[in-house]
Amino acid sequence: MDKKKTISTTTQTRNITDLSSKTNNIYETVMIITKRANQIAAEQKQELSRKLEEFNSMNDTVEEVFENHEQIEISRYYEKQPKPTLLAIEEFFNDRIYYRLVEKKDKDKDKDKEKEKAN
Repeated sequence: MDKKKTISTTTQTRNITDLSSKTNNIYETVMIITKRANQIAAEQKQELSRKLEEFNSMNDTVEEVFENHEQIEISRYYEKQPKPTLLAIEEFFNDRIYYRLVEKKDKDKDKDKEKEKAN
């Protein structure tokens, strides 16, 4: 969690040239960052769900639900964390995302194989 604290939680304007410098294609860059952001969001959701599971009880009364300060603190902690998109952008700029681009030849081969299977 410490690495998340060093990342800004506010939205920043990004230079489109800087974003596309590694892939030479802004659309590919956006897709890479989007996929990673979705992975981070899923990880965060699982982590939060595991922590909040401890508080789930079938016999909770209304008073117990509103008075559970530990649960509220856990939720607040996650609300203050940087958004998954900001984390993904930071990882992309620091070369901490592994990605590979499927080349056109590979796509054409896949299409040919699909056509052969259809026949």
